[in-house]
Amino acid sequence: MALERTFSIIKPDATRRNLTGAINAKFEEAGLRIVAQKRIHMTKAQAGKFYDVHAERPYYDELCEFMSSAPVVVQVLEGENNKRKKLTPPDRRVASTSASRI
Repeated sequence: MALERTFSIIKPDATRRNLTGAINAKFEEAGLRIVAQKRIHMTKAQAGKFYDVHAERPYYDELCEFMSSAPVVVQVLEGENNKRKKLTPPDRRVASTSASRI
């Protein structure tokens, strides 16, 4: 199996609740390796640029406000293709905004 990398963000509600370690433990238990990680506090402008693809959606302003409300942890995860795919559910509408997708 080929190793693949994916981008991950631990969102503000999880960092506020000090869940970063527990979330990363779940990633590692699933066979993923954290190859890069940084804690940042996005500005609303940075969040707006990152989520620009959603600019026409009714939730865009709320999303940008939420993502800039507290620090986030951005990271690169590496794993075999089949393990990496566990990160995202088949129907993203079902996943909660703060749910670990493992």
